[in-house]
Amino acid sequence: MTHTAKGTFVVSLQPMPFENANAEAKLGRMSIDKQISGDLAATTKGQMLSAMTNVKGSAGYVAIEQVSGTLAGKEGSFVLQHVGVMNRGASSLSVTVVPDSGTGELTGIEGEFKIEVVDGAHSYEFAYRLPGD
Repeated sequence: MTHTAKGTFVVSLQPMPFENANAEAKLGRMSIDKQISGDLAATTKGQMLSAMTNVKGSAGYVAIEQVSGTLAGKEGSFVLQHVGVMNRGASSLSVTVVPDSGTGELTGIEGEFKIEVVDGAHSYEFAYRLPGD
């Protein structure tokens, strides 16, 4: 059975060095720190790699972040993988739980984490499944 967790989060992104890239490559690297509230109460630590282009509205990013906290009263952690693309302003984003990354009471978790940003405020809807549901 699929469950849905909803809430908000605050994110802090900090620039980091991008090794072995020339200045014209428009490649970036940032640390990700989130405070998540709502049905999922957690913190995250991760890193993001991005690529900008000379075409306005076109870019891409990938990220990995470790989520640690409580989901529906169950404690543990899991890893989220992000893949985002902007193609001349049309965006697509996929954020999924890395298979077998769950620990503690979240061992075996699977799911998709949807992010929405409205007027600078971040919210999420997390559709997840746990073994035995």
